[in-house]
Amino acid sequence: MTVSSYISTLRSKIGNDLLLIPSVAALIHDRHGRLLLQRKAGPEGWRLPPGGIEPGETPNDALRREVLEETGAEVLNADLVSVLGGEAFRYRYPNGHLVEYTVIVFKCAVAPTDSPCIDTEPQELRYFSAADMPNLALPYPKALLFSGQHRSPE
Repeated sequence: MTVSSYISTLRSKIGNDLLLIPSVAALIHDRHGRLLLQRKAGPEGWRLPPGGIEPGETPNDALRREVLEETGAEVLNADLVSVLGGEAFRYRYPNGHLVEYTVIVFKCAVAPTDSPCIDTEPQELRYFSAADMPNLALPYPKALLFSGQHRSPE
């Protein structure tokens, strides 16, 4: 996740201490019901297309911005699915920064795209079925990931 100037300013004041971060995550399924995940360089592994909510930004606006930046796709429809957080969503980055995410999860329908992602962070984007899911960086319940999918148009 690219560090915003807001987070950088907070980090300059608190160092590696725990920082609560409001964020969004997108459940995007293809026409076969497979879930889109992204993998970034480093130890984080696979995750939902996520992103932090910037000051003054609504969760819906953050979702649309992050999905476009990280997948190249435009969100057509987004439905609130869950809000997750707590100690299970605590993560220490390799640089020592400790965070705890409060994640607003949306099921999304996206416009088909051949556009590359805008963000240079994702190393790989791939769809997975429930049977071949890799371990995720954050402990999203598997039942949440595959229940009542919105499928993207063909």
